Amino acid sequence: MAGGGTVDLIRLADGESSLEVRVLGRTMPGVLTLHDHLDAELVVTSGFAHGRLDVCLAPEDLDSWSRVLGELAAGRDAVWMDDGRNPEIRFEPSGRQGAAVCVVEDLAASGTSVRVPVRLAGGWADEHVERLHRVRAAWPQEAAETSPGAYEWRR
Repeated sequence: MAGGGTVDLIRLADGESSLEVRVLGRTMPGVLTLHDHLDAELVVTSGFAHGRLDVCLAPEDLDSWSRVLGELAAGRDAVWMDDGRNPEIRFEPSGRQGAAVCVVEDLAASGTSVRVPVRLAGGWADEHVERLHRVRAAWPQEAAETSPGAYEWRR
C-alpha cells in the first residue's frame, strides 16, 4: 500500500452524498521532521456540489481521528482537524436514526464551507477503526520528537 497506493481513511457514502479522506502517501519521505506527515485529499460529493481539497495529516491528526470516531459511534457531535492547518470537519448526528451531517469548512484558505447529510451504513464505526489501522500499518510512525524541535529515527 505505501508503495504508491492510496488508503481511504474516511469513506462515508450513501449513494447521494459522500465525504472521503484518501491518504496518498508520505509528505516528505526521508526528511526527519516531516517524514510521518501524510498527504491526503478530502473529497465531498452531493447532488448539488463536488469539491476536493489537499490536506496534510500530522501524526496527531490520526490520534484525534481515533477519538472522534469514539464520539461519533456514541452518537455525539465531533470536530476533526480544528487546529487551523487543514479544513475543519464537523460531524453532527442528524435527527434521523443512522444519519449524520458532515460540515467541511475551509475558511482559512478558500473561505468555502459545505454541509452534506450522509446516511451511515450499519457497522460504519468498526469499518472506520479498521481503515485507521490500515493507514497506520501502511505508513507507521518512524520518527520521534525527543524534545521540542528535536527529532530522531525510531529504532
